[in-house]
Amino acid sequence: MNFTLLITVLVTALTLVVAAYVVAKLIGPRSYAKLKGEPYESGIPTRGSSWLPVSVGFYLFAILFLMFDIETVFLYPWAVVVKEFGAMALLSIGFFLVVLVLGLAYAWRKGDLEWK
Repeated sequence: MNFTLLITVLVTALTLVVAAYVVAKLIGPRSYAKLKGEPYESGIPTRGSSWLPVSVGFYLFAILFLMFDIETVFLYPWAVVVKEFGAMALLSIGFFLVVLVLGLAYAWRKGDLEWK
């Protein structure tokens, strides 16, 4: 098997990444002030530590959003070719949706969809 195209793409990608890094280091600004390392929030100086604990509910909600967002990404290509595959396509997407609905029901039953 001929891997010339694959090797060419990988070498080109690596060369572009290294070139971008070198150019950024050569012409980029070099300012290392203490103020530069501080967190910035709408022009208001921070008081205390900026490392605050975040509720796990935010992460759980984001993961559930991503799960159903990815569902949409998978449904679009299926909708484009559904006529070509017939009943098997309907059966497979039905199974896919059943698994997702079971996941939603599980999250709902655990109370993960409630904003506390």
